[in-house]
Amino acid sequence: MQSWTPPERGPFVGRDHELEALSARLERHRLVTLAGAGGIGKSRLAARTVRLLPPDAFESVHWVPLWSLGGGTLLVPLVADACGLSDHSARDPLDALATWLGTRRVLLVLDSCEHLVVACRELVETLLARCPGLVVLATSREPLGGAGETLFPLGPLSLDSDAMDLFAARAAAVGVTWESPEDRLAASEVCHWLEGIPLALELAAAQLSDRPVRIMARVLRDRLSLAEPADSTLQPARHRALRTTIGWSHELCEPHERLLWARLSVFRADAAVEDIARVCGGGPLTGGALEKALDGLRRKSIVTVLPDGRLRILDTVREYGAMWLTELAEARTIADLHARHFHARTASAERDWWGPRQAAAYARLVGCFGDLCAALDHLLATDPPQAAAMAGRLGFFWACCGQLHEAGHYLEECLQLVAEPAGTLARACWALGVVRCLRGEYESAARLGARAREHALLAADPELLADATYLQGLLMLLRGEPLHVVDAADRALALLEGNTPAAARCRLVRVFALTASGSLRRARAEAEALRADSVSAGEHWTRSYAEYQLAVIALVEDRSAEAASHARSMLRDKRTIGDAFGLALGLDLLAAALAALERAEESATAYGAGQAFWEMVGHPQRGTPELGPLREHSERSARLQIGSDAYDAAYVLATLTDPFDTLSDVLRHP
Repeated sequence: MQSWTPPERGPFVGRDHELEALSARLERHRLVTLAGAGGIGKSRLAARTVRLLPPDAFESVHWVPLWSLGGGTLLVPLVADACGLSDHSARDPLDALATWLGTRRVLLVLDSCEHLVVACRELVETLLARCPGLVVLATSREPLGGAGETLFPLGPLSLDSDAMDLFAARAAAVGVTWESPEDRLAASEVCHWLEGIPLALELAAAQLSDRPVRIMARVLRDRLSLAEPADSTLQPARHRALRTTIGWSHELCEPHERLLWARLSVFRADAAVEDIARVCGGGPLTGGALEKALDGLRRKSIVTVLPDGRLRILDTVREYGAMWLTELAEARTIADLHARHFHARTASAERDWWGPRQAAAYARLVGCFGDLCAALDHLLATDPPQAAAMAGRLGFFWACCGQLHEAGHYLEECLQLVAEPAGTLARACWALGVVRCLRGEYESAARLGARAREHALLAADPELLADATYLQGLLMLLRGEPLHVVDAADRALALLEGNTPAAARCRLVRVFALTASGSLRRARAEAEALRADSVSAGEHWTRSYAEYQLAVIALVEDRSAEAASHARSMLRDKRTIGDAFGLALGLDLLAAALAALERAEESATAYGAGQAFWEMVGHPQRGTPELGPLREHSERSARLQIGSDAYDAAYVLATLTDPFDTLSDVLRHP
């Protein structure tokens, strides 16, 4: 069973009955909503339940954290991405997702639905109607209200057992134990006053190193006994207990810690310390003061340090910080800083594209996806030209990583709002043209390529002109029209100096055109030169496609072992930057080379894995026109070598196996 769940924050305590009951609900019902107040432990219970499922319960489990979304516009693409779909088609995203899930037995966990209830309900109802093997587990502060929904209300921990166990475990983590009967009684009183709410208990436990448990019990008694009485549902009491504990934690923070807490609320995703320093620094939070405040918030359990070093702040705690950020009249200022920082992060990634930091740039942008979207949303509302500049730089990265719908959404929004400057429009049109091209919308891509060229000429920017030429050349190649590509690329390259990203892309499309027109000797020489420059620079994207071309040429010239070597190199680079489309192409090439080497069963396996990646990107097999005959010839050859039954068996097994596992196996073979 393939699954991913968020890492646990300390040992999981109690909830034995709930774990068993929730697992039973998932066996019998297709939509289960785990509902409860903020801080009650919904996400932790859902994650623990998934971890304890039998290996054969589902073919795969997909966890979708929704708290990073500010609205429902990108809900479907986010779910699709979590499900492993990198859709490159022009289909409706929801239709593509339903087709991708198909009839497989899949568990989809939608975590934190409360701010997107209507959008989640519509999504879930459509998927459940079309995907008979799908089961959905939602966590939310309120029911989704969908047809067939089974509500699993989650209350607080049992006061005399689980709540005490959790409080004691978190106290021990800060070096506090209760030796005397009086201390144990006070701890029990704390659990009762805090209604057994897990988050409240964790925040209280974090204060025990500075405040003895007996004093804590007395303070809580004084505060909560004076509050208005709860009604019969007890829900307001739980809200009051949690608010009291969060407010108490806030009061116990140093002034710098409170300020940092408020500013941290701007982040939509787990944040790196470097990003926090850039966005939240300034004023009194400079240098060592920010570092000290961050350490204080960590000790008080306001933020959690993840295994990769990034910091997480829980939704309920973030909401409290956002309230104070508004009270401090800093909400707009911090949102501006956040947007500027992630715009700068995007510009830095673009500068690093041609060089040894390319793969790291891809990884950084993937890791802060939620914050990139938040920055674009803010800039669209406050500074559309800057939003267009950011989206134009980001679009190519997202296109290469399979996030075409997200890239298309923001680029389309920007081009509707922005009329200048020419350079910004040229980059945005080019990036959207690449998106449309990868989705197979060639006519629309061609119009955008022409617009990109016009704006690049107005801006007198040779780099932008070269990228427009790359897009137009790519379209001509995909339509089987390579004749004019070489001349156009030569004219663009004549205006450029040195190895730049645009020059690399232009050189690459020129190599593709030479191969397609039959000039194999020239194509091979130029592909080898481009590969050498890419290797010297330490970059992966251009090198992978240079290897692609060298593999195609080697196959045409009956140098099958070399073709296999080039295909493997391409696959390693594509895996490094997470390009599912490129992995599909590379596996097809490797399969053709293996068939030519009379390794038919391995060829069938490679083709099967390639087919899994083609399904992942939502396309039938694609590529430049010369690849079609190579595929057909190699499959016929492999079937003749081992027979159609054996070929089909190996192929089907590969299509049913995790394609990334098969890819790893394929790359381990010499």
